[in-house]
Amino acid sequence: MLEHRRDLVDLLDRVAARDRDAFEDLYRATSAKLYGVVVGILVRRSLADEALQDVYARIWERAGDFDPSKGSPIAWMAAIARNRALDDLRRAKAAPVSALPDGFDVASDAGSALDAMETNDRLRALIACLDQLDGEKREAVLLAYYRGCSREMLSSRFGRPVPTIKTWLHRSLLQLRLCLRR
Repeated sequence: MLEHRRDLVDLLDRVAARDRDAFEDLYRATSAKLYGVVVGILVRRSLADEALQDVYARIWERAGDFDPSKGSPIAWMAAIARNRALDDLRRAKAAPVSALPDGFDVASDAGSALDAMETNDRLRALIACLDQLDGEKREAVLLAYYRGCSREMLSSRFGRPVPTIKTWLHRSLLQLRLCLRR
């Protein structure tokens, strides 16, 4: 383990000097760990893939800032990954539901144009109903059912007990169901 730490410190030093081979070696040695950090926060693999690219761009730019006397190289890189993923979550929280694009994860094999139009109409209705939910409850529903966050993750995010989160989700789904029947 100590040897691995020294290897990573050496690789970061070389990356700070703009050594591309060292950067490739650093990526191979750490990408699985950092991907785990990012996907654990963002849940959706497509978002995690994009975030991981940005994490390594930041590591490339900031490798010279790493100070081995202040911590391990993997902890430093994991902090960059964690902060990048949390920034994405905060941005998603700030975006209103109505800002979601018309295509909002609609299956690509929608069939005919008529099927796609019907799907978009249902999607617009869902977005309108989501917009009627209280802010925290809307966010909880989106994080749970769109991003796949667990009740425990939501509990931590909102600072509420898990049973409260379950109640929020249950009542919000009932409200959505009623709204969509209109």
